[in-house]
Amino acid sequence: MKKVGAILSLLLIISVIFYSFYSLTPHYDESEELSATQFSVDRALIPLEKIAAAPHYVGSQAHEDVRKFLIAELQKLGLEPHIQAGYSLNPESKTLDQPVNIVARIKGAEAGKALLLLSHYDSALVPSFGASDAGSGLVTILESVRAYLASRKQPKNDIIILFTDAEELGLDGAKLFVNKHPWTENVGLVLNFEARGTSGPSNMILETNRGNSNLVKEFIAANPDFPVASSLMYSVYKMLPNDTDSTIFREDGDIDSFFFAFIDNHFNYHTANDNMYHLDWNSLMHQGSYLLPLIHYFADADLSTLKSETDDVYVNFPLVKMISYPFSWILPMLILATLLVIALIFYGLKKQKLNGKSIGLSFVPFLLSLIVCGILGYFGWKLILALYPQYTEIQQGFTYNGHWYIAFFVFLSLAITFAVYKKFTQKFNEPAFYVAPLLFWLLINVVVFIILKGAAYFIIPVFFGLLSFFIMLRTERPNLLAMTLLAIPALFLFAPLIQFFPVGLGLKMLVISCVFTVLLFALLWPVFGYYNRKGLLSVLCLLFAVLFFGIAHSKSDYSEERRKPNSLVYYKNADLNKTYWLTYDREIDEWTQQYLGENPEDASKVVNETAYNKYGANFSYAADAPEKNIADFEIILEKDTLVENLRNMKFVIVPKRSVNKIDLYPVGNTVFKSLEFNGQTMPISKVSNDYRGTENNALVNYYVSKNDSLKVDFSVEKDAAVSFKVMEYSFDLMTNPKFEIAERPTYTMPKPFVITDAIMVKRTFSVDSLKPKVLDSINFISPQNE
Repeated sequence: MKKVGAILSLLLIISVIFYSFYSLTPHYDESEELSATQFSVDRALIPLEKIAAAPHYVGSQAHEDVRKFLIAELQKLGLEPHIQAGYSLNPESKTLDQPVNIVARIKGAEAGKALLLLSHYDSALVPSFGASDAGSGLVTILESVRAYLASRKQPKNDIIILFTDAEELGLDGAKLFVNKHPWTENVGLVLNFEARGTSGPSNMILETNRGNSNLVKEFIAANPDFPVASSLMYSVYKMLPNDTDSTIFREDGDIDSFFFAFIDNHFNYHTANDNMYHLDWNSLMHQGSYLLPLIHYFADADLSTLKSETDDVYVNFPLVKMISYPFSWILPMLILATLLVIALIFYGLKKQKLNGKSIGLSFVPFLLSLIVCGILGYFGWKLILALYPQYTEIQQGFTYNGHWYIAFFVFLSLAITFAVYKKFTQKFNEPAFYVAPLLFWLLINVVVFIILKGAAYFIIPVFFGLLSFFIMLRTERPNLLAMTLLAIPALFLFAPLIQFFPVGLGLKMLVISCVFTVLLFALLWPVFGYYNRKGLLSVLCLLFAVLFFGIAHSKSDYSEERRKPNSLVYYKNADLNKTYWLTYDREIDEWTQQYLGENPEDASKVVNETAYNKYGANFSYAADAPEKNIADFEIILEKDTLVENLRNMKFVIVPKRSVNKIDLYPVGNTVFKSLEFNGQTMPISKVSNDYRGTENNALVNYYVSKNDSLKVDFSVEKDAAVSFKVMEYSFDLMTNPKFEIAERPTYTMPKPFVITDAIMVKRTFSVDSLKPKVLDSINFISPQNE
């Protein structure tokens, strides 16, 4: 019976862990028939196929086509969409562009605050098809609004639909709407739909300047079927340099948001693999399972009462959906748990189930397992990167075989922990070895209380552990199934976190997976402690670890399914009249080798200019390239005046070819008294060279609209020497008739997060060399409604 109980408890643990993941999302069933008032994945996929038919980054023809398509789709719903266009300048990202937002409104019956549904329609600058980011958000809104309208309900609140532009460039469409659209002042709440991968559960994150209590309570009242949310994710998100359009609503408008994003398969983010084929339909279904009930609820809720000065701890939990309680409970719960631990230790000493020696010994296997597995996770991943240098080409930090590596490190940690505990534990002294884990979990919760209150729900499994500890002290051999049931909260809350951290933050966080595995094992000691075959379990876990590493190794190469990101740029230094091929790749493949040769030189000897990119990548290799006739831009001086010792100047950079981006840099240490680009003032006091922790030395990064120019207006001290460097980019290397670039092999794709497949021209000039010229030939295009 002991063996049967142990086997059943192990099977129950495995089942609970499986269910902790399975229960996070709904599951698509193609045979399910849905009414017109329900969200349908099948119906949502029809417009998504049109949206994701081609890369549609700002400035591309497909971008205009998607805009026209979305306007037509809103019109089909009986709405009257309009566009909002204009220049937007973001001082933080230094981006300047002309977003064209799409806006529509469902009129409410009352005059309260409006509910705003938000997603963006531009795709990433590399050839990303944007099926997930953020085509999934667009069709989630279109299909949910269609289903809501089919219910024939009259909302109390206005419902605004906003499809922003230029989100990928610097959240600029949102900035334009929040700061310049008259409807902004009436918005009470934003529901924003995003993606940072192509699969996985959609996580709910809050954006607020104040407390979250009322927002959490209202979200729970709206009762979505598959909430995945925790105050831990909320706290971690606030510490990371990641922004969404919701950030602009919070910072510039003090408007609260819920935003929803799935983040798994992060290796597809911003790549050509963000397409219909790789989008997980369960993830799309999960987005719909949020939005439709939230529309029904918040369309009639009082959106003027969402502000709060207090915070809640909250976390999703199977069956009950959400658990929440105020931050004010954290300290009392921690004190109560501490008193209970002390009381139970004294109780165990009195019952002679514990003694000082056994309690001291309990720290040895626990700390040894924790230290060994932590070191394994930290240095193990570094060793893997050394063995597989091709992984460094994936800038997202999560490889195609990343999930297999998570499984490898988790099972290797379990193998080590089982082996260590077998070595040190003594039969019939199982309760004593639970003291160290309980005290350590209390210490974790003390740190949480001081530093990361959003993780305070960590105390919940501790209380269940204390009940298990009491039973261990009272009973010679507890019922293992009953002890497993008491361990379920720990499994439900912590098993998904073991995967979440490396998925969300990259495989460098495997160390957290290893440490959490040991911590979860320790919480389950009331079950594992009574297993007689710990050595056998250690061997089985080791065998599984070897199996998972073998699978990861078999998927370590690049293929049509796991495409290698690569890059190629044609660079012309107009100052020196030199031309080069450049790449960001650390490993040259057969495609880039055609242009860079077998022994390319260090790119830093050729070029020291790199456009700002998320991960701060620099060009790696360079090789001489044939000279091509690339039309040079024209610089036209429009104003040069002297007023009270300040020299005021205005010039226009006029492209003479179809360009997509112009970066303007100062040469030297010029101190500008004022700066203005295309009529938009750059606040000098806010200008910083660090954006999201990455250096950006440009004065402005201008994403060019059709037939437009960069107009620069500035003032300096009258005797200041002023020179500029211009980097001009066109994203047409693959199609430009002046070049005959070979088609990429099917196992490769353009590298994300950097400007690639581009023609790049550098030129410097002094303002004293400029001569006035009449601007008759320049055609300035102003945004027109479509």
